Amino acid sequence: MRRLPIRPLAGLVTIGLLTLTGCGTETAGPAADAGAAAGADRTIRAQEVMRLTTVHEQTGMTLLEGPVFDADGKLLVVDVTAPASEAKVLRVDVGKKTARKVYTDDRGAYTSAQFSPYDGRLYLTDFAHGDIVSLAPDGGDPRTFFSGEVDGARMNPDDLAFDREGNLYVSDSRGMSGGEAKGRVVRIDREGKKATVLADGLAAPNGISFDAGYRGLWFSELTQNRISYLLLDGGGKVASRHTAIRVDGGIAQTDSIAVDADGNLYQALHGRPAMAVYDHHGERLATVEVPARAAEGLQSATNVAITPRGTRAYMTVSGPAGGYLYTFEALAEGVRQSNGG
Repeated sequence: MRRLPIRPLAGLVTIGLLTLTGCGTETAGPAADAGAAAGADRTIRAQEVMRLTTVHEQTGMTLLEGPVFDADGKLLVVDVTAPASEAKVLRVDVGKKTARKVYTDDRGAYTSAQFSPYDGRLYLTDFAHGDIVSLAPDGGDPRTFFSGEVDGARMNPDDLAFDREGNLYVSDSRGMSGGEAKGRVVRIDREGKKATVLADGLAAPNGISFDAGYRGLWFSELTQNRISYLLLDGGGKVASRHTAIRVDGGIAQTDSIAVDADGNLYQALHGRPAMAVYDHHGERLATVEVPARAAEGLQSATNVAITPRGTRAYMTVSGPAGGYLYTFEALAEGVRQSNGG
């Protein structure tokens, strides 16, 4: 498989996986226009807010992910490939179009961010090292919430979702680098003491989000371009699992997932600066796109945050041109499942 070129990044033990983070195994320029599903003729044009990052000299990349609003309405994003000297978590004032560094370290490769409803801290997934790290809302007091093996294998945690009680549900993209179906969905209790595998044998699971009623989890499998649904029994165990949507993405691949108040799914695409929007029955409703005139040098739309109790959405987009924030009007209001992860 062709991978993004990347120079070594000091302190990261699994740097080869970072070329897949965002997290895809194939790259494509914006000219490779993936075809939409039949009947999905509505296009929503996203508009540029600002460029947040440029390509880092040390890593040869920039890759924005995990947009999430804090309690003050400021937007936080992570830069997966940022070196130790630069911001790995940024806080953005979208009104003033300014951004500042909130957190960095000399180790982590963070692919998602979300605030816990249990303790209010910001949780980050370290894809390269298999850890879950938490921060105080201001970016201080870093703690390792979870580390180590789950059922005999260390995770490659990509995205995460919280239930109402603050337990974590993580997409584990284990096996991605070799193209093996070794991925998992893992539940970690809110104390970080017990990890349980809810689903395994998955093809590089990436996005994960609860549905609007918290009955089950949507998760995407990047190397199969499909979205599956995991129905839960109310006690954190699996009642059933099935393939729900097969994404007609062409050369683009399924990345992160967000869900709005009406239960619509926003499926980010790696390999195209766009998102596919579906209802909970699997009908393609729309495609969110960066305008063609602005898409040169932008390869992926990784994730989106929709303003809580509002419809203004902010999408993270990256490529050789840099890491950008784009905005559009969502189809329904934002909720916890469309705010981080």
